[in-house]
Amino acid sequence: MAARWSSENVVVEFRDSQVTAMSLDCRGQHAVLSGRRFLYIVNLDAPTEGHRKISRQSKWDIGTVQWNPHESYAHYFAASSNQRVDLYKWKDGNGEVGTSLQGHTRVISDLDWAVFEPDLLVTSSVDTYIYIWDIKDTRKPTVSLSAVAGASQVKWNKKNTNCLATSHDGDVRIWDKRKPSTAVEYIAAHLSKIHGLDWHPDNEYILATSSQDNSVKFWDYRQSRKYLNILPCQVPVWKARYTPFSSGLVTVMVPQLRRENSLLLWNIFDLNTPVHTFVGHDDVVLEFQWRKQKEGSKDHQLVTWSRDQTLRMWRVDSQLQRLCANDLLDGVDDLLDGMSLLPEQEKALHTQDSEHQSNTSHGEEEVFREDFQPNQLMGGKPDHLGLPQTLQQEFSLINVQIRNVNVEMDAMNRSCTVSAHCGNHRVKMLVMFPVQYPNNAAPSFQFVNPTTITSTMKSKLLKILKDTSLQKVKRNQSCLEPCLRQLVSCLESFVNQEDNTSSNPFSLPNSVTPPLPTFARVSNAYGSYQDANIPFPRTSGARFCGAGYLVYFTRPMTMHRAISPTEPTPRSLSALSAYHSGMITPMKIRSETPGNLRLYSGSPTRSEKEQVSISSFYYKERKSRRWKSKRENTDASCPIKAAGKVIIQDISCLLPVHKSLGELYILNINEIQETCQRNAASALSVGRRDLVQVWSLAAVATDISLSPKWDPDLETPWAQHPFGRQLLESLLVHYCLLHDVQTLAMLCSVFEAQPQPQGYLHSSVPFPQRSSNSISHSRYPSFNSSGSCSSLSDPGLITTGWNIVGRDTEHLSPWSESSPDEYRFGNSTYIDPRERERDQHDKNKRLLDPANIQQFDDFKKCYSEILYRWGLREKRAEVLKFVSCPPEPHRGIEFGVYCTHCRSEVRGTQCAICKGFTFQCAICHVAVRGSSNFCLTCGHGGHTSHMMEWFCTQEVCPTGCGCHCLLESTF
Repeated sequence: MAARWSSENVVVEFRDSQVTAMSLDCRGQHAVLSGRRFLYIVNLDAPTEGHRKISRQSKWDIGTVQWNPHESYAHYFAASSNQRVDLYKWKDGNGEVGTSLQGHTRVISDLDWAVFEPDLLVTSSVDTYIYIWDIKDTRKPTVSLSAVAGASQVKWNKKNTNCLATSHDGDVRIWDKRKPSTAVEYIAAHLSKIHGLDWHPDNEYILATSSQDNSVKFWDYRQSRKYLNILPCQVPVWKARYTPFSSGLVTVMVPQLRRENSLLLWNIFDLNTPVHTFVGHDDVVLEFQWRKQKEGSKDHQLVTWSRDQTLRMWRVDSQLQRLCANDLLDGVDDLLDGMSLLPEQEKALHTQDSEHQSNTSHGEEEVFREDFQPNQLMGGKPDHLGLPQTLQQEFSLINVQIRNVNVEMDAMNRSCTVSAHCGNHRVKMLVMFPVQYPNNAAPSFQFVNPTTITSTMKSKLLKILKDTSLQKVKRNQSCLEPCLRQLVSCLESFVNQEDNTSSNPFSLPNSVTPPLPTFARVSNAYGSYQDANIPFPRTSGARFCGAGYLVYFTRPMTMHRAISPTEPTPRSLSALSAYHSGMITPMKIRSETPGNLRLYSGSPTRSEKEQVSISSFYYKERKSRRWKSKRENTDASCPIKAAGKVIIQDISCLLPVHKSLGELYILNINEIQETCQRNAASALSVGRRDLVQVWSLAAVATDISLSPKWDPDLETPWAQHPFGRQLLESLLVHYCLLHDVQTLAMLCSVFEAQPQPQGYLHSSVPFPQRSSNSISHSRYPSFNSSGSCSSLSDPGLITTGWNIVGRDTEHLSPWSESSPDEYRFGNSTYIDPRERERDQHDKNKRLLDPANIQQFDDFKKCYSEILYRWGLREKRAEVLKFVSCPPEPHRGIEFGVYCTHCRSEVRGTQCAICKGFTFQCAICHVAVRGSSNFCLTCGHGGHTSHMMEWFCTQEVCPTGCGCHCLLESTF
């Protein structure tokens, strides 16, 4: 058991501070505690003598705070709050906010300063983006990384300047900032959320992850399919970080559980029992960091912050540090270098191997194996205790069943024996792996007895296997499994060639059929970085189609989940590597001792059944043995039907639109009353009583007696009555909430086709034809997520007489001289106010508000698409007749002029709002009504004659703004 004692030498309380995060500067002088209202700067040399405050105004708590780790930028620290990161500057006892980084659209989960470049800061967020910022240019991130799921942790590699790691739920992605398009490596680390992530301080390939699944795992991302070691815990682990000394690790439990308030110190070479427990906090520990070691001191200090609002500093003396050292087995310093978890990968592996063979006794091997083999698949050699056993891991991770192949693997001697048979041929081969394998060192292949193939076939096989292995080891990848598959493929090709030759004695001799390309076969080794963006295949799903059908599929009824239903389904295809690597075994697969692993192949049918694939996440109900034996004899060659049924269901009765109504509805613009009555009868025939009432109201509202008069002084139009436009708009809103686009489109078409008002002779074109001057500048909105109509647009459909023009998109005419009694507004010339009154009357007497005409067009277009899918093309054409067709907006270069008095946009020489002239001459200060010139840079100008006279002798603007108008513009 670990000795439990409390060794803190400083305790500082911060009552009512509501601090949520803590960080230490790189000099070890200050600590920053982030609260909601203040940032507290604590002098660690005298923490009880008061502290400084930096006030902040925000309703959001600070999620993460971190000081810049570089000496040159030691006065900078960053703090994340909601979707923003604030950069603070603390210097000479004063703190201030420098700038803010804004780019994320969701809450920022973590941030981390680069270890080698002081200007770089990386942030991660729930919005699935990871941004790398340069604090010298904070307008936008310099590098953007994107993942499928949101990132909860991000950490820079402590040895590689371009490498960083992020955690996404239970997965880890390794990134290279030079290749931001995709992750370099993908690790399916845990089945639950990862709370902590930390790189080893001396090895760029090794990192530790702590998770909600009550474990801490150690990984070499070059061999991502199997963890190096695991630290099982009783409760979820909140943080796990390496110590700056020896081979130690500090862990903290998940704060929400409130069970364990202590910090545990572990030796990573002996994870059975913690070497020390830091006891003293009354509540859960939220953050801990190591203070920079003082010069001449051998002691380290661990600074912790807890929810009990106390800051504690713990002294870790040399005696406690030795408990984490890797000299527990013996005190020989030379052996320590071999046991370290952190040497260079290619550093003296061959030398250590030879020293072990000559100097290490069998008794020493047993001691190493006893201490380290339970958690790592080690072979017993002391020089490999801390290293990832590349060859050993490759042997342990192979669990695919290759037909007609038997492999005997001996990790101790770095060799394996492969036995294969195909037809009448037998092949037995010895494969020897060099010490540097797979780092650009290929294995050797040698045929041994009994081998029945010819020498020609042997030479071809050797060439193919050597080429395959060389292509793999050049990328530092394992090559055993690809070589085995190539061996089987080549043997089958040879046998097929011989069978074809023997069956046809008259055939000419032909060359041996070439084997499959080296990397053309699809492998079942899920979990590589290549499929990191491939989501987990759907085992069930449903999709609506526009014709009133629901298409759905499910997995077969005989398939059931192999794990508890409460466990989450893997988020990506790569997550199946957990099953592939043996971390989870949904189907029981025989395993042997790690010292001498064997891979036995069964019959082809059994191999296909036990293959680790998508169906490995489920298991199939077992039938009786008697039935199975009969089925194998009769249907052995039949393919396995693993897919479920695809079902198409008619759900037209549940939809607000009906195909039968689409067939029965009519649009007769000459007889609107008859159209409404027949549509009401059609709605009654399909059981839509609500539509019967709607069409009955429509028949009353379109009665000829309610048609508006042409003179606005005679009577108020029926559209302004409460049962006019207001009633129609309420009906449209109601059916918009129901997503009944069929009713919406038909009502809009009918009320748009009303007869022309009595006595109205202003229009020179019959009603259904649209004005060619109508302009539309809306976005063609549709239904929004809440089920209501989206924002209504500006006028889009303008009948003749409704002279309303979109001012923002209208083509601007060149300036010209005009009289003060006449001014322009849009394309309409206003001479008589009575004309404007008549135009307003034309808008008021329409039941459909012209301001919403673009929305009405969208209803018709949507319904016409549905009619097209139903095959009712004539009905679709009838509806599309009522869709406006505005001309395309002008795309040329234009000049916009704004009134100098009210700042509204002006078309002409006089403002239509304030009645003032557009602008004054910069020289005579008189309103400009004739020919004028102005500068495109500063906007000043005036009468053409005055401007020409001024610039004959001057070079700058007459207003005194300092603009060199002659150089900027051409007069």
